[in-house]
Amino acid sequence: MAFGKIVICGVGLIGGSLALSLRRSGYRGNIVGLERNREILSRAYALGIVDDAGSSPEDTFRDADLLVLAVPVAQTANVLRSVMPYLPDGMIITDTGSTKTNVVAMAREVMGAQVGRFVPAHPIAGREMNGPEAATDDLFLGKKTVITRLAENRREDIERIAGLWEQCGAVIHYLTPEDHDNVFATVSHMPHLLAYGLVDYVARHPKSELFFRYAASGFRDFTRIAGSSPEMWRDITLANREHLLTEMDAYMDELRQIRDWVEKADGRELEKIYACAQQARMNWLNTIESSERKKQE
Repeated sequence: MAFGKIVICGVGLIGGSLALSLRRSGYRGNIVGLERNREILSRAYALGIVDDAGSSPEDTFRDADLLVLAVPVAQTANVLRSVMPYLPDGMIITDTGSTKTNVVAMAREVMGAQVGRFVPAHPIAGREMNGPEAATDDLFLGKKTVITRLAENRREDIERIAGLWEQCGAVIHYLTPEDHDNVFATVSHMPHLLAYGLVDYVARHPKSELFFRYAASGFRDFTRIAGSSPEMWRDITLANREHLLTEMDAYMDELRQIRDWVEKADGRELEKIYACAQQARMNWLNTIESSERKKQE
């Protein structure tokens, strides 16, 4: 393992799971937690997620060689500003944010000529639960982690961050920050927005109680991700709003077309789009299963 002491800022689901995953893989270094909420940090310490809840900033960062920012993306700049005076020379900084162009922009603004120390990353894993209690030691097994390396990054630093996530069982992929945000606006951010929107619609409906009484597996499966952190997804939505608006407009065109077929009772066209979607989803699942089989072999 390339890091002897790791500071994780944000010890909820992702930060806590990173710590537990490293321990599961045999990491024997020191993991220190850093939180704006001391009560959350105390819970993480009590659960054995971190070795040290950290006292003064000087003690927290003394001899540390990696800082992981596992915080809502909108907090990136403020966190960096608060910790930069305490970071040892040569310390690498990475993050786990679900958006990248805004995070990179904030890192450039705060870190200036030192931005090469910042290696942006995004583990593609999660649960609908929040907080240290939601952390698990297998969250990243077989999951993708995307690194959006910067021109200023040193090759060895990129390799060290890749190695960190590989030790947790992740599979490393590389995208530019722009491509990352374009991709995840469609396959991650918009699905969350739709799930939140549907639950909110049902909750506000005059027949809300009746609807929820009969909601079953289809509603539960579709809306599972609406149980995720509202603060985190507020920040992601606003941070990636340009790509999200483009994808939402395109999706609304699709919905208008489907609405038109429903209004015209055009079963043939409805079945065609349903069949196309079914086949596309099956192909996608088969690709995932094939990839998982190859890893096991």
